[in-house]
Amino acid sequence: MTIKEARQRGSRILKEAGISEADLDAQLLLEYISKIGLAMYYAMPEKALTPDEEEKYFACIKIRAQHIPLQHITGIQEFMGLNFQVNEDVLIPRQDTEVLVEEALKLIETTAAKTGEMFRLLDMCTGSGCILLSILQYVEKSTKVHIEGIGIDISEKALAVASKNSETLHIPAEFCLSDLFQQVTGHYQMIVSNPPYVRTNVIETLQEEVKYHDPVLALDGKEDGLYFYRKITEASGRYLTKGGHLLFEIGADQGEAVQSLMSLWGYREVTVKKDLSGLDRVVIGVYDK
Repeated sequence: MTIKEARQRGSRILKEAGISEADLDAQLLLEYISKIGLAMYYAMPEKALTPDEEEKYFACIKIRAQHIPLQHITGIQEFMGLNFQVNEDVLIPRQDTEVLVEEALKLIETTAAKTGEMFRLLDMCTGSGCILLSILQYVEKSTKVHIEGIGIDISEKALAVASKNSETLHIPAEFCLSDLFQQVTGHYQMIVSNPPYVRTNVIETLQEEVKYHDPVLALDGKEDGLYFYRKITEASGRYLTKGGHLLFEIGADQGEAVQSLMSLWGYREVTVKKDLSGLDRVVIGVYDK
């Protein structure tokens, strides 16, 4: 079977199974199995798959047709230009979250670079470590700021994934098992967090790939979706240096509520940043108490 025939058949199977991006996923799985990128695909559509490649490809297609996330099949998700290992124990990194990383990098560049001091960063609810490790990677490359970071999570399995990503990407970081700030000590110039923020009664309405395969622990923000924003905001001031920043990723309808929470707990200059779709995505505040 040629790669063109394989992709067409794979796409057809996925469409029949109700996969929303069937053709794209068929192509990505073809690339995963055959190592044939899109450019080569269009240049050599009649190139034949080996029998082994064909068997493995359609085995992957069968798995994806069951609404198993593509990233759980390949084990990898690209985020901020880095390849992160993922599995069912962590949320799959999403492009929207890159806004949080980009805003953090801007702030570090304008604040830490001026002082020349060690910059300490804490990532609450770190999951795969994609936020923390991306910030560490690009701060070192772009500003030469000396930075150290720690990722906190309540899930041992998530921390195992984050630690593996740190090792594989050669980005040193510390990870700690803790229920929010329970085991946290010291002070930090910045706290970033993408906490669980989906309202409990909304989880059942999410795509199968999310509600059945992302860890509920990383999704469930309790009744109104704001539980972890309250807990983190209330406690965070005890761990931030004067003038330190707290940055949250938020759901598109949570900007005003999280902004109010942060103002209530002593944050100033609280602003909401939008993602590429024009939706509220990140809230930032400065702690000066």
